[in-house]
Parts: sequence; C-alpha cells; structure tokens
Amino acid sequence: MADEAHSLAVFIDFENLALGYERDGLPAAAGRRRRAPASANNGMLDVTAILERLIEKGKVIVRRAYADWGRFEKYRVIMHDSGIQMMEIPERGKTGKNHADIQLVVDAMDMCYSKDHVDTFVIVSGDSDFTPLVAKLKENGKNVIGLGMKDSTSDLLAASCDEFIYYEDLGTGALAPPSVSAQSVPKEKRPAMQLLVETIQGLQRENKDVMYSSLVKDTMKRKNPAFAESSYGYRTFSALLEDAEKSGLVTLRTDQRSGTYVVAGFADGK
Repeated sequence: MADEAHSLAVFIDFENLALGYERDGLPAAAGRRRRAPASANNGMLDVTAILERLIEKGKVIVRRAYADWGRFEKYRVIMHDSGIQMMEIPERGKTGKNHADIQLVVDAMDMCYSKDHVDTFVIVSGDSDFTPLVAKLKENGKNVIGLGMKDSTSDLLAASCDEFIYYEDLGTGALAPPSVSAQSVPKEKRPAMQLLVETIQGLQRENKDVMYSSLVKDTMKRKNPAFAESSYGYRTFSALLEDAEKSGLVTLRTDQRSGTYVVAGFADGK
C-alpha cells in the first residue's frame, strides 16, 4: 500500500478527548503554522487539525464521534462542518460513558467484518479500555492508528497501536516549508501554492521519500476536494508544479521510467 491511498475509518471517543483537552488547557493543535480554525480561537479542541493530519494518511471515508452531545453543544457546528457523524449517546447516570465506549467498539467491529476495503482504523481516545479492540482489529489484518492527549493516554493503548499520534504534536514532525509570499506568487494563485506547500509538508511527515505528481495531486484533493488546477489558470497539474518551481517553492525531477514529475522537496533543500 506504499503508493496507494489507505482507506480510513475514524472513531472518536469525543468525551475522552474533549475532557482531556479542557483539563490540560492546551492551545489548539500546538505547532501548526497555518491559520487556526474558528473553533481554536474560542479555546476549543481543534477538530479540523485532527482530520487534516489523518487526511495526509489516506481517504477518510468514515467519521464518527460518540458523546452525549448535549454536554458538548458548542462543538456541533464544527463537527457538522467537518462531516463528522455525531453518534448521540445520552448519559444515563454512571453507565453513560461505558455505553458510548461499547457502541464505538460494536460499530468498529461491524465495519471490520463488513467493509473489506477499509484497511485502517483510527481510534481517537486515550482510554486503555480500547486496547482489546485494537488487538482484535490487528488480528483481522487492519492497521490501527491511535490519537489522544499525552497526559490522558494510556501507555498500554499507545503501545498496542501500529502508530500513535499525540494531539499536542499535530503540525510537527515535518520540515518548515517556504512561505508563499506576494513577491513570489501572484495573489490569484496563492491559495493553490499554499495548498501545495502544506501537502508536501504533510507527505514529508508521512515519510514519503518519492512524491510522484499523482500522489501530490491526490493528496491535495483529499485536503480540498474542490481543488482543480484549471481554476488557477493551469492546463495541467504539471504546469502548476513547474510554476511552483519557478517561484522558488519546490524542486522537481523527472522519473526516468514514467516520464512524470517527482517532487524532490522544497526549493531551499528542506
């Protein structure tokens, strides 16, 4: 699957994540360079940053978050705008939390057995109770990624996953990209170049040493489904890449076998 897009199913134990965030008083998505979403300005959990990090890994085809949403009313708009299905689990005394956890496990296992094309499961929680779920998913040949807060994540859960991402580390782990400035890029083309730069940075974070132009474009479209190079005056995606190289943003080379462009990295050698 190294050169193919993974299919991701994301299951969010929202109460665990949100309460951990509020308890730790974290800034939104520490380390991010780009403008934070509106939710971050209100001291809220940066849901957008979580999804953007996961989109770098593949196609996020399922997005579900489990909570008593009456307790997290302020998140409804951002969850809706992010395309996350809010699974309503009303709290019933002391059993409410376990009810949400059990429903998440049932849904994840149902998808594991019924959707063969989903090869990667993302469990957004730090709760050690999900460790058996992780083990069962891996037993069925699924890749499992965990995501949670550093101070509220069980070491057992983190060690059980194939990969674990800490919320505090979102936006880090890649080399600093060049800035898309007014001097180097015309205003009308700046959004496309900014998206290109962010995409390359994300692929570097995923340790993609060979970034074929098709991989770069597919990832850009996952990050922004409305992206089309023609909207910015380019007949082909290769023309956009050539312009980015002329603007001093990236360096390109040509793959000898396919004749297509490969993005070697940022123009400053990073």
